[in-house]
Amino acid sequence: TLEALGSAVAGSDTAALPEQLSAFAAQCREQLAFRYLAGQNGAYPVVFSACQLAAGDRDLLLQAFSTLSALLDGQPDLLDAAGQELLLRALRERREDAEVTLAGLRCVRHACLKHEQNRQDFVKGGILALLTGAIVQHGHNADVVRTAASALRVMTFDDDIRVPFGHAHDHAKMIVLENDGLRVLIEAAKAFTDNAGVLSELCATLSRLSVRNEFCQEIVDLGGLNFMVTLLADCMEHPDVVKQVLSAIRAVAGNDDVKDAIVDAGATDLIVLAISHHLGNPQICEQGCAALCVLALRKPEHCGVIMEGGGALAALQAMKAHPREVAVQKQACMLIRNLVSRSRDFSQPILDMGAENLITEARAAHRDCDDVARAALRDLGCKVELRELWTGQKGSLAQ
Repeated sequence: TLEALGSAVAGSDTAALPEQLSAFAAQCREQLAFRYLAGQNGAYPVVFSACQLAAGDRDLLLQAFSTLSALLDGQPDLLDAAGQELLLRALRERREDAEVTLAGLRCVRHACLKHEQNRQDFVKGGILALLTGAIVQHGHNADVVRTAASALRVMTFDDDIRVPFGHAHDHAKMIVLENDGLRVLIEAAKAFTDNAGVLSELCATLSRLSVRNEFCQEIVDLGGLNFMVTLLADCMEHPDVVKQVLSAIRAVAGNDDVKDAIVDAGATDLIVLAISHHLGNPQICEQGCAALCVLALRKPEHCGVIMEGGGALAALQAMKAHPREVAVQKQACMLIRNLVSRSRDFSQPILDMGAENLITEARAAHRDCDDVARAALRDLGCKVELRELWTGQKGSLAQ
């Protein structure tokens, strides 16, 4: 198939290209091994040339981009500077065209996932403005909004193991400060009140942008918090959405003023409901406990609200349901500790729910839980054996 495509490209045979491109793309989509083999055998220059040949023909360009996207999936290294320029130019020149924009965005997203250099090059080339622009321009096209939001989020990842320090934080700041990203995302959400997939994507991207105190506040000021709380209430049956919203609430709650706004909006009851409703889902249990944990931190009045809403019980039920999930155990222990560290009156009610045994079991089962479990037990007033490893006397450290 690659050979046939190559000869069609070499002969500038635009009539044969559509069929060859679609056959090759279908093969690439089957599995990574096929894509990898194609990449090793010089597929990228062929597909790139096809994209160049198709520049004047919209339908052909659409197909060429679709093929490029299939090839780049999991192989971002293939894209070169000329390819980046081609994509940026197409996104600029054809910004009115939703389908071409979508195909281009998919290529960009694949090219930037796990590839820090590509991310930085695209950002230098002005991709952030094109991504936020695509969301504004095609605000009613679910696929474009979802893919552009996802691509924005990828720009804030630090997932390239070859690079010691990425520009994730800088990119997040640029999206917010230079491209009005928070407003764009929150406004976009208003057009998709009944599309859970798009909303959870927008939510996930918002949580990646909550990297500074003032950004968290801005999300609330722009109505982002109300959107999240409403989304949580309306989409309680969709685990993916619930998980993203909880993660976003957890992210924006890093700001103490926002914590108050979240509790005032009645989100704590919804978070507890989410944990109880999806008790079998470890990620929701983890994110729910983590969100409550952040809300309870240094806020005794919030602890009261969480206790009244059944937050402690929900956390302990989550611990009981997922004894092997270290993340759930850890977040639940931290939540219990935060609830009682400044409000000792809650210790007895929580102990009556069976907290001591569950926390002790978590401590025994998971090494990572030792510190948080011990702190929780100590603050609950339980007897904790604090191991003194070495005091500098009586010989050496126990091996």
